[in-house]
Amino acid sequence: MTPLYASREAAAAAVEKLKVFAQPQRLMILSCLMQGERNVSEIAAATNIGQPALSQQLAELRRAELVATRREAKQIWYALADEGVARCVRNIEAIFGGIGAPDETAAPAAAPDSGHPPAGVAGFARLL
Repeated sequence: MTPLYASREAAAAAVEKLKVFAQPQRLMILSCLMQGERNVSEIAAATNIGQPALSQQLAELRRAELVATRREAKQIWYALADEGVARCVRNIEAIFGGIGAPDETAAPAAAPDSGHPPAGVAGFARLL
């Protein structure tokens, strides 16, 4: 894997992909799909995104190849496109998911010799 600092093209491609993630409704949809395949009605109910906006954002996620679809009769089912997309969503949730949550910000780090990684982002980073 080429580091991003060594390739302007790779950095530009990463930025374009990040722009798709950097929209609240799209990120909510992707997070919802972490629970598994969903149809439009299920996504709408879980995210509270209205039908017109939801359709627009799902179309953008399809164009960006972040979601996969399958048709069953008249219903279209959506799922995350691949493990790379799931990994990105997990990372975003791990880093930003607890913003403002008192229980997350006050969690003490585990002792280094306890066999458990520290709580919060430091523990997440250690797992990578």
